[in-house]
Amino acid sequence: MDFVTIDFETGQYARESACAVGLAKYRQGKLVDSFYSLVRPPVLYIRPDFTEIHGLTVEDVQYAPGFDALWEARIQPFMAGFPVAAHNAPFDMGVLRAVLRWYELSLPRFSYFCTLALSRHTWPELASHKLSFLGSTFGITYAAHNALADAQVCGDIVCRAAKHWGSGKLQELLQAARIGLSVFSC
Repeated sequence: MDFVTIDFETGQYARESACAVGLAKYRQGKLVDSFYSLVRPPVLYIRPDFTEIHGLTVEDVQYAPGFDALWEARIQPFMAGFPVAAHNAPFDMGVLRAVLRWYELSLPRFSYFCTLALSRHTWPELASHKLSFLGSTFGITYAAHNALADAQVCGDIVCRAAKHWGSGKLQELLQAARIGLSVFSC
């Protein structure tokens, strides 16, 4: 059960507008490390309705590092060698792909899976599979739409699903839940 979770918050609908990133690393199903940073988006603008969701403003991110600096120094090394999980992975992988392209950084190859799909297959009886609903259902109190808190709850969902399925290894869990690993690429 070794994996990394990732979550982005964005400033607008453009996927390259990442304004916060959170990562959590799990070894043997235990949280062992985490990383959070505000991100200065390439276009310094955050929609007011997005601020209502995640609470971040232009003033919060104006002096934050750009994604290019964070990628090389912190994010890529943090993720290296681990499968990556995200809740609604198409969104977060889309943000990652967009910021890598914006800064003309090479696209890495890694495996990833979606905890939204995992939760739907594991607990089909639930009324919702939104991260905040799952957190509430499982008694997890956290700051929703904080990138690090979301990444950690995402990891908690993986660990709870592993217990549900009686899986000690990630590949066993994904097979039991009938979901697979995808490969991040262009």
